[in-house]
Amino acid sequence: MTVEEFTNDFMSMKQRLYRLSLSIVGSTMVAEDVVQEIMIKVWNKRVEAAKIENKPAWVMKMTRNLSIDKLRSKHSKTRGIPEGYDVVNKTHTPETITQSNDTVRTIQDIMAKLPEVQRMCIQLRDIEEMKYKEIADILEISVDQVKVNIYRARNYIKKEFLKTDSYGV
Repeated sequence: MTVEEFTNDFMSMKQRLYRLSLSIVGSTMVAEDVVQEIMIKVWNKRVEAAKIENKPAWVMKMTRNLSIDKLRSKHSKTRGIPEGYDVVNKTHTPETITQSNDTVRTIQDIMAKLPEVQRMCIQLRDIEEMKYKEIADILEISVDQVKVNIYRARNYIKKEFLKTDSYGV
């Protein structure tokens, strides 16, 4: 595999890999490290990578596995400063910004309570906009299982969000 092939096939996926890793580890610095390590691993395995049929699924699976490994390691107990902490958006009022942040935080908290497979399915489908088949390949489950997990996760998120929103908790 040449540098040009590597750039075309894998470097274009960096943002998707970063978002996937960030959804698992919850830290921008760790997610950046994961993506960097994945790119190094892919380059080192470029001979094998040239033979792989579904390269995006292969790289996404590697990213998922490494992110989970980082999350489980004992060095991942520190958390960084939340993104946007020092950024001021002048087009919104403080009230709307707070409401938006609270909504996002609530949904993230609800998603964190989901079983891992459902959370990964939702992340890959709704945020990464991947196809059911690609998700099934990455998670090593059937397409029907992907659909069921997404359906259940969406229903759970909706139910919990409405419950939280109506009680104001």
